[in-house]
Amino acid sequence: MQDVAIPFNKPLLAGQELTYIQQALTQGKLSGNGYFTQQCQGFLQVRYGLPLALLTTSGTAALEMAALLLGIQPGDEVIMPSFTFTSTANAFLLRGARIIFADSLAHHPNLDVAQLALLITPRTRAVVPVHYAGVACDMAPLMQLAQEHGFYVVEDAAQAIESRYQDQALGAVGHLAAFSFHETKNIIAGEGGLLAINDPHFAARAEIIWEKGTNRAAFFRGQVARYQWVDIGSSFLPSELNAAYLWGQLERLEAIQERRQQQWQHYRAGLQTLAAAGYFALPTVPDYAVHNAHIFYLLCRNQAERDGLIRHLAQRQILAVSHYQPLHASPYYQARHDGRPLPHALAHAQRLVRLPLYYELRPADQQRVLNAVQHYYTGQLSV
Repeated sequence: MQDVAIPFNKPLLAGQELTYIQQALTQGKLSGNGYFTQQCQGFLQVRYGLPLALLTTSGTAALEMAALLLGIQPGDEVIMPSFTFTSTANAFLLRGARIIFADSLAHHPNLDVAQLALLITPRTRAVVPVHYAGVACDMAPLMQLAQEHGFYVVEDAAQAIESRYQDQALGAVGHLAAFSFHETKNIIAGEGGLLAINDPHFAARAEIIWEKGTNRAAFFRGQVARYQWVDIGSSFLPSELNAAYLWGQLERLEAIQERRQQQWQHYRAGLQTLAAAGYFALPTVPDYAVHNAHIFYLLCRNQAERDGLIRHLAQRQILAVSHYQPLHASPYYQARHDGRPLPHALAHAQRLVRLPLYYELRPADQQRVLNAVQHYYTGQLSV
């Protein structure tokens, strides 16, 4: 009998999500900024020490709000890693910015903060670190550079809920931060995101941009007699249905995270021997970081070997996948890039393979994955 397929990801129904969606329907409030939106925002503000948190339709929308808040204009430069998703760049390109791509660390896909001093110019308006796999970038030297040169830091914390940098939650370190609750993330709303506003001088305007350029939120708090169009903005609020689903997930946050950490450690323990033999590298987590078990990946020795491993797993009904292609070398941006080689971003794109990791992945499923990896490299059928 053929083994049941192991998907790369499976969206989780954690507890009361459907009950809360029904409750939203019964209450007759389906558009944004209702009860469940406020529950989610309040919970996340308290848990992560965020001065203000606004739910958005996606992590992409949160980044686009950040670009609007910073007043990004043509001629401004925004520095970010090349090894990231298109949303990180598009949010600022839409405002006319020139993207300056930076290389990754040799041992990790995160931005190499040590190279930033060479990329900063008087036109640098923002730096956008991406906390890949929920592992923190080195934020202290980055924030020091921001203070010295007068630019803003926008954390792309799409993958980083429940992760930390030293004693701070990721998303609470930079001036602004964007989270994602896409169905592939640890905590999901189907589609959804969050903008964290950590610099208080952005707070009032953030709420206006969030509400289509109006002071509608202030009106509903009784702070103004009527709401009016007072600034630019867009429709960034998610539906209460998405917020209701997210609230069901947040209620189970600690249980979800405990399971994912167990799964992450199971992979690591099962692959240590092969990694020690030099077949591939395991994920690294620096001392300053506490990760959230969002992704478990291997760094193979070369692209051919990585592609072969993905095919080998697929033949055994196991879906493993690669990840980002470097944006500086993409069909859209390569002619706009300044020509600097970014070898580590390219190497991670060629060598990285992500293994299945989701809440309902059973220990027996993980053992199948481990056995298949073992078989690929050694010919042995089990670990």
